[in-house]
Amino acid sequence: MVVLIACLGSVQHAQAVSPAPNGCYPGYTTAEGCNALNFLTIGLGNTGIGSYALFANTIGSYNTAVGAGALDLNGASNNTATGASALLFNTTGNDNTANGVDALAFNNTGIQNTAAGAFALFNNTGGGGNIAIGFQAGSALTTGNDNIEIGNIGVAAESNTIRIGDRTIHAAIFLAGITKTSPAPPNQAVLVDPTTGHLGSVDIGSFGVVSTSPENTAVGDQALSNNTTGGNNTATGAQALQNNTTGNFNDALGAFSLQNNVSGFSNNAFGFDTLFSNIRSAANTAVGDLALEFNDADGAGTANFNTAVGAGALAGDPVGMTMDGDSNNAVGDNALGANSTGSFNQAMGVDALSSNADGAANIAIGDSALIGNAHGSFNTVVGWSAADSLEGSDNIYIGATAGTAVTSENGTIRVGDTSVIGACFIAGISGQTSSGGMAVFIDGNGKLGTSTSSARFKENIQPMDQASESIFALKPVTFRYKKAIDPKHIPHFGLVAEDVEKVNPDLVVRDEEGKPYSVRYDQVNAMLLNEFLKEHRAVQEQGATITELKEQVAALTEGLQKVSAQLDLSKHTPQMVLNNQ
Repeated sequence: MVVLIACLGSVQHAQAVSPAPNGCYPGYTTAEGCNALNFLTIGLGNTGIGSYALFANTIGSYNTAVGAGALDLNGASNNTATGASALLFNTTGNDNTANGVDALAFNNTGIQNTAAGAFALFNNTGGGGNIAIGFQAGSALTTGNDNIEIGNIGVAAESNTIRIGDRTIHAAIFLAGITKTSPAPPNQAVLVDPTTGHLGSVDIGSFGVVSTSPENTAVGDQALSNNTTGGNNTATGAQALQNNTTGNFNDALGAFSLQNNVSGFSNNAFGFDTLFSNIRSAANTAVGDLALEFNDADGAGTANFNTAVGAGALAGDPVGMTMDGDSNNAVGDNALGANSTGSFNQAMGVDALSSNADGAANIAIGDSALIGNAHGSFNTVVGWSAADSLEGSDNIYIGATAGTAVTSENGTIRVGDTSVIGACFIAGISGQTSSGGMAVFIDGNGKLGTSTSSARFKENIQPMDQASESIFALKPVTFRYKKAIDPKHIPHFGLVAEDVEKVNPDLVVRDEEGKPYSVRYDQVNAMLLNEFLKEHRAVQEQGATITELKEQVAALTEGLQKVSAQLDLSKHTPQMVLNNQ
């Protein structure tokens, strides 16, 4: 790069072309296209051609991006991307070359990768030193290093591997420099010199390939050496399927793989010591060193239908040195690594459910998910390190680090880590009516629940009496939430939690720090009801008194009317005077 800058500097005073080319910027930068190199600050020698090419690059230098979105989020140096969305999500990966639409699109931190072809190394994120040539070549790789994939999608997370061609497509291979082979296999085989990598052919008898009837193939010292009637087995590696006698349809690839199998059938073992202890169990698949190592070590024949992908996956109880659980699936290094008798478990991720002993029907997705559970069953956990300390059953945890502080509980749902999640959006609730339902409340710890009213859940039940009179000191207000909370600034009516706390602290809901957060409006409503009923009783008593007074007044009025009538009668009655003279 120093030579490039020196050369560029030496021609600064040369005669320029006319008219001047577009896209010439300081720092030996060329940008053409909407938002190309939009945020560049001090990066040198960058070329961005195409909409959003090198869009987010600020300090990365000597990058070349040709195509819409090429190296869009780049922050690194010495990358070359040709094609729409090539190296789209690259941020810190250096020295990568991508040629083709979406080539190395998801590469983030991987370095020194070369991808030629549309979607080549598409899913690689952190793997480095990979070479992929062809449409979708290496597209299955994610984090593996130093692989060469030519016309092959590869295998996720593998390293130091060369794959050429697709066996479902390519039916023949022609390589120059290899000695002619016999057209009648298996008389000759192709071998590779581990020192030089040189390929060549040799008679199978010279290196221990043994073919036995019916249709068994064994390659390696003592591979399938004790077989009697077992058929359709393939053993590759020292002592692979060594003790097999009657087992059928087994495939063992790797030293000591399925070494102790006697009658188990339809097992597949790929890797050192895979399914090493299996004796009678069937239909197991182990991929990765030590995967399902102690499966069926006691010969009970109950450890069937297990699938383990990853070094040490479903290896088995390291103390009892056995694994009798069945129908488990483990993907990831040491996933379900200590399982003993647990069945129907699903673990995906490094160390996922790695401590499980006899727990059943658990689902753990994410590195270290449910890593501490040994005996709990029917748990569903999704997220990195989710429920990593939990021992319990019937729980559902979703979200990275969800419930990390919880050590024991049952029948609980936790979504998200309350220490990092600040907002929640759930579709299908707003605008929906749940007739006859109950209001849902949330406490300061994020726990959801309803307010129960049955006497079964209460104690020390007393009449409210004067306890509700404190609401008369409350100060209802109108307000608007801050725009950060409510951009529409809608007017609201209610109370201020800090003011309520001064009147009655029991009416305040507090946050995790113990600070006033909200008001228990449902409790205020109950207090209002009590005051209403007290007032109603007072009004009823006043009404009764008024009725009684009315009756008394009516009686008095009636009496007065009678007296008045008698007085009027006495005034008009004729008087008779007797004359005795």
